[in-house]
Amino acid sequence: MVVLLTGATGFIGRRLLEALVAAGHEIVCAVRRADRVSVNDPRVRFVAADFARDRAPADWLPRLVGVDVVINAVGIFRERGSQTFDAIHVEAPRALFSACVEAGVRRVVQISALGADESASSRYHRSKAAADDFLAELPLEWIIVQPSLVYGPGGTSTRLFTLLASLPFIPLPGGGEQRIQPIHIDDVVQAIVSLAEGRHGSRQRIALVGPEPLLLRDYLARLREAMNLPRAHFLQVPMSIVRLGARLIRHLPFSLLDPEALDMLARGNTADAAHMRGLLGRDPRPVQDFVPRSEARHVRTESLLGWLLPLLRFSIAAVWIVTGIVTLGVYPVEESYALLARTGATGPIATVLLYGAGVLDLALGIATLALRRRRLLWIVQAALIFGYTLIITVALPEFWLHPYGPVLKNLPMLAAIWLLYELEPR
Repeated sequence: MVVLLTGATGFIGRRLLEALVAAGHEIVCAVRRADRVSVNDPRVRFVAADFARDRAPADWLPRLVGVDVVINAVGIFRERGSQTFDAIHVEAPRALFSACVEAGVRRVVQISALGADESASSRYHRSKAAADDFLAELPLEWIIVQPSLVYGPGGTSTRLFTLLASLPFIPLPGGGEQRIQPIHIDDVVQAIVSLAEGRHGSRQRIALVGPEPLLLRDYLARLREAMNLPRAHFLQVPMSIVRLGARLIRHLPFSLLDPEALDMLARGNTADAAHMRGLLGRDPRPVQDFVPRSEARHVRTESLLGWLLPLLRFSIAAVWIVTGIVTLGVYPVEESYALLARTGATGPIATVLLYGAGVLDLALGIATLALRRRRLLWIVQAALIFGYTLIITVALPEFWLHPYGPVLKNLPMLAAIWLLYELEPR
């Protein structure tokens, strides 16, 4: 069959594309930048489509010629610019579903979310529910799947929860008593492909959930165990503090924490797993099997680096900032001039070097915190430290033998900067 797949470059969409191709289907991938993606398979082609813009049935009709099944895998968790819940979750899907009726598409699979129902309070869930209810009234075969928390490599929520599980002390909002029912991405994809192929009927809403409900604290403990990390130590955080933090960081780039997300977590995210067992012909994968033994080391390392690298970056920033402040006003100026004189710098030149170095150190510290692309910054920092070390070695060699090791500490500093440089996204 011919399948139009929206969101083919997303977390679920990428794996759906692979599974549908493996099942022998012809796939039309509707993505925003069709010119930037390609697959070396004649059964896959990409067409340009923008859910923020294509909000009329006429926009979708040309893309539906010859299509048998539509799978809508587009979704956002946070609004940004023109990508709003109303546009991405409501208006564009309604236009697509209406066009499916006009084009004679046989079946539509809508990937919604568990909790998108009449009791929904978050804008995310309400917008998903609005499209679901619209689809349910149309004269075609439809299936609305509602995944719970989905675990899988590359998933945003997966990175968040594995990072939390890897912390030496795991913070638990409200004690971690929230009920969730995580499901593995492979089970989600298998179920959706089976439904798209029409093997389990139509005109139904199906919860895609793991085998059993879990408390958040138990989920994190099991993830930690799967990564072969020591027993978890939890830190209970009152919800009032968590909500305050959510309000403070909600506007930060790529932040998953906001008051609505907390409300969705507090509401719970569970359902009967009987449907999933019927779709899969077996029990869904349990959490303890989410991380295969062969991948445990990789997942553990990636999760640890998720918080250790920012900690290292903040530490280096603190070194530069504190050094700049000390140079500019804390350390006795006379002693600084005396040290500069031993390097051959006196008079106005010494003043420029002293205060220029303080300002530069301060600027490097601030840039370490503020810049998103830091490869050049790491090079500048390493070069400056190497230059400082060389000057001290020539003019003030006794500092190499100082009991507090002020120069020797440049070596781990350089190693840390080198590590950050190598791991910086290119």
